[in-house]
Amino acid sequence: MRAFVFPGQGSQKVGMGVDLSAASSAAREVFQEVDDALGAKLSAIMAEGPDDQLTLTENAQPAIMANAIAVLRVLEKEGGLAITEVANCVAGHSLGEYTALCAAGAFTLADTARLLRLRGKAMQAAVPVGEGAMCALLGADLDKAQALAQAAAEGQVCQVANDNDPGQVVLSGHREAVERAVALVKEHGIKRGVLLPVSAPFHCSLMQPAADAMSEALEKTPPHTFRLPLYANVTAAAVTDPAEEQRLLVEQVCGRVRWRESVLAMRAAGVEEFVELGGKVLGPMIGRIDPQAKVTSVITMADIEAFAKEIG
Repeated sequence: MRAFVFPGQGSQKVGMGVDLSAASSAAREVFQEVDDALGAKLSAIMAEGPDDQLTLTENAQPAIMANAIAVLRVLEKEGGLAITEVANCVAGHSLGEYTALCAAGAFTLADTARLLRLRGKAMQAAVPVGEGAMCALLGADLDKAQALAQAAAEGQVCQVANDNDPGQVVLSGHREAVERAVALVKEHGIKRGVLLPVSAPFHCSLMQPAADAMSEALEKTPPHTFRLPLYANVTAAAVTDPAEEQRLLVEQVCGRVRWRESVLAMRAAGVEEFVELGGKVLGPMIGRIDPQAKVTSVITMADIEAFAKEIG
């Protein structure tokens, strides 16, 4: 069995999609459709920057999605591979869950772009700049991270945002609380704490205004039937019902990204190979979660050709 997985925020970089655009009309169509949906030249920011514009959450989220869907469309159109024939399930990290839904046919490309732009803006607006922060804990498992978050909170918000792999957990919350957590890592038997260069404290209860905004948006643009089961971030379990997924996407804004558990659940269901489209972020995490799993990263035209040949 094979899972197609889609990266989250932080995997954006200036120049993304440029080579694919040059090589394939299928990729160019994706970037054009996203530009049209947003009424903005996101493809130009992806290609040329500036970096601070691409890093803005409202740009980064649709850009990462567009890049991954471009890879998928090229694979489908030029590699002659339908996703339903070569994948058994899909999953994505945070915003990647929307990419996964787009890939599986639950959202149109245009709707996915608009939802992610709105999600990015709502997440950015939920907490005034400078009041929130996130940190990565290296050499921490979930139990250690939760104990540290509790100790650092002191009446403020400090919560586990991402359980990425056995040695990396991310905390999110009020800046002072997250900074206290970084200062306390050694006392909790954790190797290092690193503040992340993010513009808002994602996946914690401070994001409630953004969850409300997404609830409203998803009422107007609900997911349709999807062609493959999706492993949801907040449950780490397979979902096939669009109404249930609509609710989970709202919960996902404040909820923990249970990536480690999602990968283990897919492995338990029989997934042997994980194919990361449009990034090289999830692959290393999957390798740390289960070294026996086969991991393939598909980004470039050469990657697409090699993958199509391998499974053709």
